[in-house]
Amino acid sequence: MFKVSINKKVVVFGFIFTFFSSFGQSFFLGLFNAPIRDELGISHGQFGNIYASATIFSSLLLIWVGKKIDEYHIIYYSFFVILLLFLSSLLFSFINNIYFLALGIFLMRFAGQGLMSHTATTTVSRFFNQTRGKALSIIWFGLSSAEFILPIFVTYLFLIYSWRTVWHGIAILIILFLPLIIFNTIRTIKLESREKERRPQKSFIIKSWRRRDVIKDFRFYVVSLNMLAMPWIATGVFVYQSFISNSKMWNIYTIPKGFMIYSVASIVTLFFSGFLVDKFTSRKLIPLMNIPLLIAMFVLFYYQNEISAYIFLGFIGISNGLANVLGSSTWAEIYGVKFIGSIKALTTAFMVFSTAFGTAVFGIMIDNGFSIEDIALISIIYIIISLGLLLIIRKTLEPVLLKK
Repeated sequence: MFKVSINKKVVVFGFIFTFFSSFGQSFFLGLFNAPIRDELGISHGQFGNIYASATIFSSLLLIWVGKKIDEYHIIYYSFFVILLLFLSSLLFSFINNIYFLALGIFLMRFAGQGLMSHTATTTVSRFFNQTRGKALSIIWFGLSSAEFILPIFVTYLFLIYSWRTVWHGIAILIILFLPLIIFNTIRTIKLESREKERRPQKSFIIKSWRRRDVIKDFRFYVVSLNMLAMPWIATGVFVYQSFISNSKMWNIYTIPKGFMIYSVASIVTLFFSGFLVDKFTSRKLIPLMNIPLLIAMFVLFYYQNEISAYIFLGFIGISNGLANVLGSSTWAEIYGVKFIGSIKALTTAFMVFSTAFGTAVFGIMIDNGFSIEDIALISIIYIIISLGLLLIIRKTLEPVLLKK
């Protein structure tokens, strides 16, 4: 029987958790938008408002629950997250009115998008140092794999099963599979566990900031503005994919198939970005993060044919690959790892909140007659402004170094 290194076990844990976080991600929940709206008789705007409100509340709770990962053994914390994801998935299958819809979305966003991804990235960011970028790029393959497989798979499942039955299957998979993963990967990992250093240790360490100090740092907000562009814009695209297809007169399967291009682009970018982060640092690469997203919005604004769907989703995938790695490693580089759980809880909450913002803004604009081209133009303006601010302060993004 072969022995697997602890480094590989931590990476496998992160990969599986990011894959299963997909059940609370907008690209996945967006697949259920149309059947749920049809069954409940609600509009795009009503669905968007419910989605946004539930997501906002989940982000607020995440700030408190997320920081507990700095206090409890990771195996206990992970079991709690799995149980919550299982119960959330089970509840989602019983939605029959707008109140259950709000509760179901709240729990799925909190447990799936929020806690599953937070647990994976915090554990990996804390454990790894010299190869943090590479490790983070590998675990985010989990979500990219889900984005490649699940949209078209679930679309075809709808031809055979009801959307409720699909959620029954998800709940069973979660409760039977994930506890085995935890037991076989991270049961020996502690809060102070770190990867074994391969290179000579440096004579200094990065100062670890407490969350109360981070929120007083202006750099945090400028970087966050850039970090949040991808979540709120991409969420709007994913949740209202049926509106985009109808507006552009694309086939119903065009965007689900386009997710395969999106995922491939994301995976390829993840592969390279991890090595680039370890070589150049996230701080130097972060200005590049939203440039592909900017190109994607220009494509969505100008072009109508179905090929443009694959192009714009491909560019979003490139930004997604960059954002997943840079969004996790940048905070550890600037603010240290001792309190990274509480800092990541805050940034993850911001990210979840931004997806609520995107859903609400897209829904309100759609209900008020905005075209998809109008929405793309607004997205372009946001990206340009946030990127400009980042370029102004980029030379200040250095950590505070302390002697050992």
